[in-house]
Amino acid sequence: MRLCATAAVSALSLALVTGCSGTGSKDSADGTNAAKPAAKALSAAELKKLIIAQGDVPGHKVGPVEGGLPSKDKVKADDAQCDPLVRALTGIAPGGPAATTSRMATEKPPTAHATSEDDLADGKFEDALKKSMDLDVTVVTLASYDGDGAEQALKSLSGAVKACANGFSGEQDGEKGKFTKVTEEKSSGTGDESVAYTATNDAGKDGALPLHGEAVRHGNTLAVYTTINIGAMMGKKAYTVSAPVIKAQTTKLK
Repeated sequence: MRLCATAAVSALSLALVTGCSGTGSKDSADGTNAAKPAAKALSAAELKKLIIAQGDVPGHKVGPVEGGLPSKDKVKADDAQCDPLVRALTGIAPGGPAATTSRMATEKPPTAHATSEDDLADGKFEDALKKSMDLDVTVVTLASYDGDGAEQALKSLSGAVKACANGFSGEQDGEKGKFTKVTEEKSSGTGDESVAYTATNDAGKDGALPLHGEAVRHGNTLAVYTTINIGAMMGKKAYTVSAPVIKAQTTKLK
């Protein structure tokens, strides 16, 4: 769990270190009947004006991704068809975007209460630790594409979710990790089309360790989300991609 806790602090290892869908309602992720994207991609400067900032997400601190995102060539799966998925889980947009920008949104902790020595002696420390770490940490990446690049990028990610359902192994900066299964989930239904997914490692002594992601197309821009919650993992509590973060980012892209 120390590795997982490190992943929550440094989003660089969100996907592989965690190894310790329905699609959107408007269109299917294969691009059928999808709205024609704009031909010209947005610039990095334009994307920075559109991505969430501090104050946009209630109850969250928003800032730069700690340590930055890894380069695309440093993140890969043993099976190349799973590359779009493992990269999306680390905050890297699929395909070949013309410009990208990223932010990290961290849920603010509840008001802390003093813990007595009796509480620690009664074995309540672990429960207190789980509660203190029961926070969603979400990396958001906006990527803009020329032509139909956004549609094709989302299609490649959706295809990877299906092709890698039985799990896959990969590496990031030489550090290897494994997911034992990938499940397509019901997405938020925002944007023109979307796909949501959960990658889980349940082969270790800690049981199921799920990592949740979603990608949403807004015209020729993709919003890629990855959420991890260490406290929920430790307590075997269900969690999903942060709804407040998706809502705030969608509002800024309208």
